[in-house]
Amino acid sequence: MAEKPENITAYIASSAPDVQTILQNVRRTIHDAVPGAGERISYEIPAITLDGKVLMYFSGWQKHISVYPVPEGDEALERDLAPYRAGKGTLRFPLSKPIPYDLIGRAATRFVELRRAG
Repeated sequence: MAEKPENITAYIASSAPDVQTILQNVRRTIHDAVPGAGERISYEIPAITLDGKVLMYFSGWQKHISVYPVPEGDEALERDLAPYRAGKGTLRFPLSKPIPYDLIGRAATRFVELRRAG
């Protein structure tokens, strides 16, 4: 991407066509899991906000989609997230495999729970 995107729609539009569909689905999945969420570009990638504060980020790369940061979860969520952990704070979903949108939605829901608890 040569220019900084002004919004998430522009960010997604700058991706390869097959990745655009996946990023739109990630965006929709997070919004479905976080009613009333907002969005903006932060650090030149999509950021989903809640009450004006960034809740989570997502981004598209040549071979994977990333979601940041990784929420703390219960044992079942931790087990399900484990295969996708890439470093301490990143979930990486390879484009060569089906994207687990339900898991991304569960992570988003967990972010909301953590935000409201604390």
